[in-house]
Amino acid sequence: MVAKIVNGKNIRSVLNYNENKVEAAEASLLIAAGFPRDPEQLSFKNKLERFEMLIRQNEKTKTNTMHIMLNFSRQDKLDDELLKSIALNYMDGIGFGNQPFLVYQHFDAAHPHLHIATVNIADGGERIETHNIGRNQSEKARKKLEIQYGLIRAEDQVKETAFMLQPVNLEKVIYGKSPTKAAISAIVREVVDTYKFTSLPELNAALRQFNVRASRGAEGTMMHEKGGLVYNILNEQGEPVGIPIKASSIYSSPTLKNLEKRYAPNDTIRRPYGQRLKHLLDKAIATSRDTTELKAQLQKQGIRILFRENVQGNVYGVTFIDNATRVVFNGSDLGKAYSARAFLQRLPSNTPVQKEQTKILLPGAIVKSESPAQKSYPAHDQPVIERIIDMLLSSRHEPHAPDPFRRKKKKRLQPE
Repeated sequence: MVAKIVNGKNIRSVLNYNENKVEAAEASLLIAAGFPRDPEQLSFKNKLERFEMLIRQNEKTKTNTMHIMLNFSRQDKLDDELLKSIALNYMDGIGFGNQPFLVYQHFDAAHPHLHIATVNIADGGERIETHNIGRNQSEKARKKLEIQYGLIRAEDQVKETAFMLQPVNLEKVIYGKSPTKAAISAIVREVVDTYKFTSLPELNAALRQFNVRASRGAEGTMMHEKGGLVYNILNEQGEPVGIPIKASSIYSSPTLKNLEKRYAPNDTIRRPYGQRLKHLLDKAIATSRDTTELKAQLQKQGIRILFRENVQGNVYGVTFIDNATRVVFNGSDLGKAYSARAFLQRLPSNTPVQKEQTKILLPGAIVKSESPAQKSYPAHDQPVIERIIDMLLSSRHEPHAPDPFRRKKKKRLQPE
């Protein structure tokens, strides 16, 4: 946990900053300690007056405001209740447990973090000493909380953050332009190690951004029955090209058995990021007229949407990929309001889903591609990419689903 304390002279500006984030759906108020009402019942005026009442008791002290930031690692397993407990214990640890303070959870970054607003004037007008509070009380409280809650240490988090700020060396694989096994291995290792997925279809949703797919083989084959797994390169039409690579031949051994061991832990780890994702989705859909605008807004945040359609063109599912926090969620996993039907009904236009014209690789990296909608396909020959999405994302666990990539063998003509 990394703690930062900023001393200032204007509590109003600190409140404005955090309240504007709440209004923009980029933050929420978790705690209103020392206030006579519950957080949701407090107006901006209520919050400001509570602090100003204390400030007026000691007008000689000009530097009277504290804005505290608590930053956590993306590896920390945190929920709202745990964040509240950490914040309360931290404020006790630095000697501000009896002060009124507001704790905001922000969702505008890829890592969990809190902002705390308070003043250093106690009831009665006494000034609370804050000289070297960051070096002394804060450091002591921070180290104690890291042990108590099993948090990633600040020293390790700084190294982790420095590493994550480096651009990930993941390039979209183009068959014939890169060594197949090396290209697949690099992408699979990075995606499996850093994305939080809870099923093979969710993993494939993330991999598909880089033209790679994991396949169990067709139902009834020896590979499928034995739990085998291979990785393919896909072309722009979503068709496998080249020779598939066995999962066991990749250094990190991302076999089906090893992937399944990650599902439950990933489900726990990704939960806090669901809040960030929902806030960004709510914000984007409230200001979008149609799906084109919605996708454009979310692309700026590194979020990709995959709508699932049947042959008739009806939407029956949606999957969200947050490339900033590297989590994959089916819409229904976020709540009823984010299932495909309910989510689309929130758009003012409620227009039919438009097929993607662009594909997000990583935040800030967009590659143009020809839309399947530009081609004409008969109903029996639906574009392969749509069949991929239908099969891979229609359900979390479909062990007996047919492989859309299996090509039918042509019957040989018997000599007359």
